[in-house]
Amino acid sequence: MATVTFENVTKRFDDTVAVDELTLEISDGEFLVLVGPSGCGKSTALRMLAGLEETTSGRILIGDRVVNNLAPGARDVAMVFQSYALYPHMTVYDNLAFGLRNVRTPKDEINRRVSKAAEVLDMTELIKRKPKQLSGGQRQRVALGRAIVRQPKAFLMDEPLSNLDAALRVNTRAEILKLQRDLKVTTVYVTHDQVEAMTMGDRIAVMKQGVLQQAGTPEQLYTKPTNVFVARFIGSPAMNLVPAGFVKGAGTGGQLAGFRPEHVVLGGGNGDAAYFQATVEVVEYLGDEQLVHLAAGDEKLLAKLPVEDRVPTGVEQRFSIPRDKLHLFDAETELAVRA
Repeated sequence: MATVTFENVTKRFDDTVAVDELTLEISDGEFLVLVGPSGCGKSTALRMLAGLEETTSGRILIGDRVVNNLAPGARDVAMVFQSYALYPHMTVYDNLAFGLRNVRTPKDEINRRVSKAAEVLDMTELIKRKPKQLSGGQRQRVALGRAIVRQPKAFLMDEPLSNLDAALRVNTRAEILKLQRDLKVTTVYVTHDQVEAMTMGDRIAVMKQGVLQQAGTPEQLYTKPTNVFVARFIGSPAMNLVPAGFVKGAGTGGQLAGFRPEHVVLGGGNGDAAYFQATVEVVEYLGDEQLVHLAAGDEKLLAKLPVEDRVPTGVEQRFSIPRDKLHLFDAETELAVRA
């Protein structure tokens, strides 16, 4: 196990800057999630850490060792890809043992490590099967097992759940998280799915167009986003964002007001709450809550309300937001305005 550090790391492809001056430190044993939309540079950052891409400038350290000029195999990291990358003609055992055999690990040690990984991942009964006999979730567990047997200083995971269906993603997400907690191995996990990021990461690093926007705990990014991009990217559904003057008692000219759908309250607006008027367009019943689509002029908003609230469509109503749930941003710079 070890810390992982990016020091002013930049990667250029011809005229394109894929990663721009990335500075980030991942603590020993931490689970850090790199998140952002497609093309933001998160996978490139991971591939530079793995040694699959060269850095243009800056330093990458694993522990106290600069690894920029080390080959991938010398960096003592294990990478898990979204494509599983299993050998179809080999059994689960041989897939797990392959990397260890390549570095001439003694046979007894291979047996010990493979057996341990199979036990940890509940794959002991699958050990003689080939990949075509496994489900998608089982194949991903084999890919994880291949990383575990290496006993690396860090796990690097590049969207490992993207090939799984929604239900299996939830289960495998929990498995990966428990595995990392048990092994206490430093993990850098790349995803475009902010729900994955929020539920899995000790910390989240949000990237946009190659630039790190904010790094912090899930709670910090949710409650104190540093700019409009982070505010809209983190949280599902996305934060509502309107000119501050639209919400009575929110902010001043030149500011944007942000508020999350789950913080909208039907009625109110007195005392310590701001408010706005809007017409209910559509109501989506979700069982334990309802997602209400609102319109006010050109503004389209969302509210998550209790199912007990009566919100007939086509009717204009007052909605409020507690002041401590309002986020204000500078309209020009899109940076958060702190009280």
